[in-house]
Amino acid sequence: MLTVHAYAATAATEPLTPTTVERRDVGPHDVLIEIKYCGICHSDISHARSEWGEQVYPIVPGHEIAGIVTEVGSEVARFAVGDRVGVGCMVESCRECESCLKGEEQYCLKGNTLTYGGVDKDGTITQGGYSTHVVVTEDFVVRIPEGIDLDEAAPLLCAGITTYSPLRRWGAGPGKKVAVIGLGGLGHMAVRLAHAMGAEVTVLSQSLKKMDDGLRLGADHYHATGDPATFEQLAGTFDLIVNTVSAKLDLDAYLGLLAVNGTLVNVGAPAEPLSLNVFSLILRGRSYAGSLIGGIRETQEMLDFCAEHGIGSEVEVIPAEKINEAYERVLASDVRYRFVIDTSTLA
Repeated sequence: MLTVHAYAATAATEPLTPTTVERRDVGPHDVLIEIKYCGICHSDISHARSEWGEQVYPIVPGHEIAGIVTEVGSEVARFAVGDRVGVGCMVESCRECESCLKGEEQYCLKGNTLTYGGVDKDGTITQGGYSTHVVVTEDFVVRIPEGIDLDEAAPLLCAGITTYSPLRRWGAGPGKKVAVIGLGGLGHMAVRLAHAMGAEVTVLSQSLKKMDDGLRLGADHYHATGDPATFEQLAGTFDLIVNTVSAKLDLDAYLGLLAVNGTLVNVGAPAEPLSLNVFSLILRGRSYAGSLIGGIRETQEMLDFCAEHGIGSEVEVIPAEKINEAYERVLASDVRYRFVIDTSTLA
């Protein structure tokens, strides 16, 4: 067993504090990763504060992990010491169900094992990337291509794949009009990726205060949803809308922005239920869908695409002692566009 430095939540109402956690011995198919950077995702906050159900404490969050391989198991074939690698939101699945066999481990019918807060194969609770090292089976590790800095790569393991997957699935590309709701950690990646895919991209944000950023990141248009005229002007426009925000929205209003046969996809995860009028769908053949990260194969595809197109996340790198401050700033939308922890500051 390896004892490593980490930052953990000890209760839903307490700040995260320094601690140590035990990492399992490297098995035949395992990879030991020295974590260099770990992104802070809004879902880290939701888990740490038990907003999505009761959590087992202490818990070390973090599922946007970028680092270097320092040891491999005797039967590992895909990685070697010194490789640049990443770990996303899951570290295991059943590998036998229909979803897993299709390479969609995120939809494992028996339930995948989350990078933190899940039950590992040895029966322990998994602990995430706010730590200096992690041990993961090689099949749930991805290679970070040269050309992407590790700090900018870390958020791609969640924010990147979460937006890449629906853009690919619903055919974002030349001739398609794509709207992105929100320009935050997820939204800024959706804009960059949709632009690189060749789509005509529009940002739908509550105000115009980030307009310059949105256009710089690749948006062709930028509209304020706080202005009712926006919904009149853009009615029936988009082939695809990707909703990246976790706020409660008027779904009928946004569905009205879709063209015939268009799709609104939710990747943001609001804590409270949303409702809609079914006529918003059936009168124009529209669809409302959800999407959850991506499988391991698609995550690697996304990383390779980002390297090819020079895409990384826009990050603010922080030391570990600023994690709690960063949580509050995330909730206040005061980050452009992803906090990333320099894990060398954990030691």
